[in-house]
Amino acid sequence: MDVKNPQRRFVSVDPSKCTGCGLCELACSQEKDERNPLHSRIRVVSMMPMLNFAIACRMCKDPECVAACAEEAIKQDEKSGLLTVDETKCKGCDWCVQACEYGGITIQSDTGLATVCDLCSGTPQCIEFCPEEALELVDSDEAAKKRFDDALEKLSQQCKQLATSVKNMDWQPLLAAAEERDNRVSEKLTALNKKASEKEKNDLQNSKVKK
Repeated sequence: MDVKNPQRRFVSVDPSKCTGCGLCELACSQEKDERNPLHSRIRVVSMMPMLNFAIACRMCKDPECVAACAEEAIKQDEKSGLLTVDETKCKGCDWCVQACEYGGITIQSDTGLATVCDLCSGTPQCIEFCPEEALELVDSDEAAKKRFDDALEKLSQQCKQLATSVKNMDWQPLLAAAEERDNRVSEKLTALNKKASEKEKNDLQNSKVKK
């Protein structure tokens, strides 16, 4: 537990599971009514075909982005560690982005303002809709690092297994695994689209009631 921020939680990724599908970005942007993955508060990074991972705000104990903001537009909750951006103060100067060593804060292309993960009020949609269950909430940097280090060891083994399969031209297991991944992505995407449709329907009904 983080003594300074006792309720601190943040999204951590297991690179050995992440396929770089991008559904976390879609789920995030949809939850924020952006409907554009480019505006997501979590981002997928693909270093190479076998190494993909997602990054989001880690709610640091002493966030460099807060210290770097000349406008004092970024504040941190003392209990949860969650960051909030005062859009009336933010000038989009980018200093917070440069200060963050994890790449957890971004400048939106449409508004020019800083934006950061808020854990979707306690139920991160990126975690819910990840088809590989590669994302989860952790409460410390140590826990996140352990997940990452363990994943890198698994990746090494996976690369060896893949190389052996290719060398032996043993395609069936690879094709079967790919099909299973496609099915999981399809199921999550269907659920995500259903949620979006239901939200649009509810919003339309609410707007009619207000009129």
